[in-house]
Amino acid sequence: MKIRNWMLALAVVLISVLPLLLVSAPPAAPGAEAPEAFGGADARAQQAIGDIAPGYQPWFKPVFEPASAEIASLLFALQAAIGAGVIGFWLGISVARERARREVLAAQDQRAD
Repeated sequence: MKIRNWMLALAVVLISVLPLLLVSAPPAAPGAEAPEAFGGADARAQQAIGDIAPGYQPWFKPVFEPASAEIASLLFALQAAIGAGVIGFWLGISVARERARREVLAAQDQRAD
């Protein structure tokens, strides 16, 4: 069983690291800056809007603008972690409730006999 755990851990590490090693940054367009290797969809959407309608002015400004891209990434990761925690908590509570319900039903069946 211990070998299986090590194999699973190795698979997780490989799945996490290999894409970072194999993916290279996309080539830059002529006369433009080199794009980020893992740029978000927001930047691509802004670029597409700029290409389609160069005079477009945004009609909405964000309530909170992070100071840097690193802080924005931190907030996104924090949001994902909180969401995963909520889902994990709900799943754990659901499993515990179902297990308790089955134990109560089994106890009632034993008393009925």
